[in-house]
Amino acid sequence: MIPVTVLVSGVGTVSHKIKGKFGVGNPSRFSSEFRPVIVWNMTYKCNLKCAHCYINAGNISTDELTTEEALDLIDQIAEVSSPLLILSGGEPLVRRDFMEIVEYATSKKLKVALSTNGTLITEHVARKLSDLGIVYVGISIDSPDPQWHDMFRGVNGAFQAAIAGLKNAAKAGLSTGLRYTITRYNVGDAPSIIDLTLKLKVPRVTFYHLSAAGRAKSIGKDWYVTPSQYFNFIDYLIQVSKKYVGALEIETTMAPFDGICIADKIAKSSEEFWKCLEVVKAQGGCGRKIISIYPNGNVYPCQFVDFMFVGNVRQQRLKELLDINNPSLRYFIETEKFLKGPKCSTCPFKSICKGGDRIRAYYLNGGLHEDDPQCFLDVRKIYERWSS
Repeated sequence: MIPVTVLVSGVGTVSHKIKGKFGVGNPSRFSSEFRPVIVWNMTYKCNLKCAHCYINAGNISTDELTTEEALDLIDQIAEVSSPLLILSGGEPLVRRDFMEIVEYATSKKLKVALSTNGTLITEHVARKLSDLGIVYVGISIDSPDPQWHDMFRGVNGAFQAAIAGLKNAAKAGLSTGLRYTITRYNVGDAPSIIDLTLKLKVPRVTFYHLSAAGRAKSIGKDWYVTPSQYFNFIDYLIQVSKKYVGALEIETTMAPFDGICIADKIAKSSEEFWKCLEVVKAQGGCGRKIISIYPNGNVYPCQFVDFMFVGNVRQQRLKELLDINNPSLRYFIETEKFLKGPKCSTCPFKSICKGGDRIRAYYLNGGLHEDDPQCFLDVRKIYERWSS
């Protein structure tokens, strides 16, 4: 995650509530390589058919962790002292034992967040989530236009159901956020989605750069943003972050180079620029400060990396898998040592950015060590500007 608003204004809403105060000159120490945030994809089942679903959800799986195994997994997560457990899917709320698992997790003093399409959050569900102590609910909205959102999410009525879920969650006192996947065809609607967020009094928006895992592998390259769209988008986020300090928090993800771009645009001195980059580096990323567990117990460096197997929690305890000598994790902890693409391998910021999104490099640019095709920064000029 790149904490745009925190970089620009020093003020966070949801992030400071969950992680504690951090900012320029005080990088976050919320998670670490061996105490990572954990995204648990609880199920492959889903009531939507999203075009970009990284886990190809929707199909019923007979190999998902049982309730007993799920509760044991909670014990394993507590054992490694994960600072945050994010329950995702598929759609996690379709699991019949979802509330039982959450209740057990919070009894273990784990901070639990929910990543959901929002369509199943009735008033009753929202009250139950609040009673169980869920610290955050992130709901996906991918367009201010209901028809476009429903097309992208594959089910008519998904937009209205998600908005209702968002309202129910807020009404129950839950901390909420909106998640928006940017593509060439909806990035221009960012101002309208910000207006919608403010109207609903949602305190955070996270913009996801389109990755390439799962069903997104079938999306054409024409769906990815252009250079001019990218820079206009970043400029807009900086503007919004300044305008709505304390009322709205903006983050981006799947593009750590956003932090370099933002630092370059907002820094007033070399010292401030490099302090901004310390914040960016501290956020971590796939396999460094976040890992993912799939429905069958397989562990991956993050929920989007489906091609590097870390282990399985049915066969080994999680604390045994979180080892720097595990090659799948070591790659993501020390990515800069393995980069071979002409841009990423020579980038002066490669120890900070770690090569952007390795998933796009892998699926769109021909290999794990190649360049992320969505980085449009002139990194040499930026480095020279702030190193003189």
